[in-house]
Amino acid sequence: MSYLPYELITKKKLGEAHSADEIRWIVNSYTSGKLPDYQMAAWSMAVWFRGMNDEEISVFTEAMRDSGDKFSFAHLRAPRVDKHSTGGVGDKTSLIVGPIMAAAKVFVPMIAGRALGHTGGTLDKLMSIPGFRIDLEPKEFEAIVEKNYLGMTSQSARVCPADRKLYALRDVTSTVDSLPLICGSIMSKKLTEDLTHLVLDVKFGSGAFMSTMTEALQLATLLKTTGERNGIRVNALITNMNEPLGRYAGNALEVRECYDILCGRTHVVGERDYYAPTRELSLALAGHMLFLVGKATSLEKGIELATLLLSSGAALTAFESLLKYQGPANLDLLPTAKEQADVVSNRSGYVRKIDTRALGLALIGLGAGRRTAGESIDPTAGLEMCCRLGDQVTTGQLLIKIFANSNSTFSEVSAKILSAIEIGPKPPDELLPLIAKVLT
Repeated sequence: MSYLPYELITKKKLGEAHSADEIRWIVNSYTSGKLPDYQMAAWSMAVWFRGMNDEEISVFTEAMRDSGDKFSFAHLRAPRVDKHSTGGVGDKTSLIVGPIMAAAKVFVPMIAGRALGHTGGTLDKLMSIPGFRIDLEPKEFEAIVEKNYLGMTSQSARVCPADRKLYALRDVTSTVDSLPLICGSIMSKKLTEDLTHLVLDVKFGSGAFMSTMTEALQLATLLKTTGERNGIRVNALITNMNEPLGRYAGNALEVRECYDILCGRTHVVGERDYYAPTRELSLALAGHMLFLVGKATSLEKGIELATLLLSSGAALTAFESLLKYQGPANLDLLPTAKEQADVVSNRSGYVRKIDTRALGLALIGLGAGRRTAGESIDPTAGLEMCCRLGDQVTTGQLLIKIFANSNSTFSEVSAKILSAIEIGPKPPDELLPLIAKVLT
């Protein structure tokens, strides 16, 4: 490579495309420390302004993947599928989808993440289960997937180190929302799993990183194109995060909700089952996965099979098997909060809007998430949704319950929650469906 870093930065600033060799040099040089942070920051900002074409994004993603260790499952001679969500509040479907797929005897190697900003992380939910191990050595992870069909592990320092280093830089240079860089970050980790198929849950709304359906569709298209250029068949669901998903948000509480659903339980208040959205989205994602890998002849048949595996108890058995292989982990010891409080409505009317991002930040205030990397989490902290968009409420009616091991922040958090829920004299102008669009 004859180019100097400033020439590569200038090239991108002018809107010119990089060659494959140039992109690989940038990623490899930054990972190894030859390219300093200030030059990589300048290049990232140039990408933020000028973007990348599909070929550049594909090569960038490959280079990020190749910066560290990769898993190998090709010897299984069978499809390997995973799902990825772009994150939201109460987004817990992996704990249901994974067991459904394992019950169908489909291999699911899942590298999960921790909480990011206001959104929860699958690893933090799993870590709330006493005895559950998330930091698996690559060979142990591969062995668990082979024996159990499902494994869930953390991204080690040796997996996609370029992404770990670049994300930290993007976080302090306001380039987190660059679509090419988001795509490279997400898909590089998925490519390390040696997948044949992938289903994406790309969220939009007040609790998502993409605020509008148009932005979510743009990201989903980019992710799908990049995956397919790298040999993975991809389906994408565009889903609504204008309110938290399901009944609970918070690590141990979300585990409890998922376990209840796996056990066939409901939580009905009035005419509404508060578990229904989590169940519906989980079955849709699993249905797409079953269809993609050839376990069903249509999407409808895939959802039917997923429903059967859930209702029969087969998915519950698969989840209990996961607890054994990555433990022994004991759900009977799942922690519960020492303190709780009610947030009630200060007026009568209709729930017109919910600032779901603000609820996610309130969760951090309760201790359910992190303000800084390495900060400890209270696994019992969380929210219970007692209202949904469009509900008619009266003064003094319970809107949300809050939970934590300490009530020291309850007053502040309660005020923030109340201000995040808009109650007006008329119902919302429009209530969007949970699954707004599908890319197949």
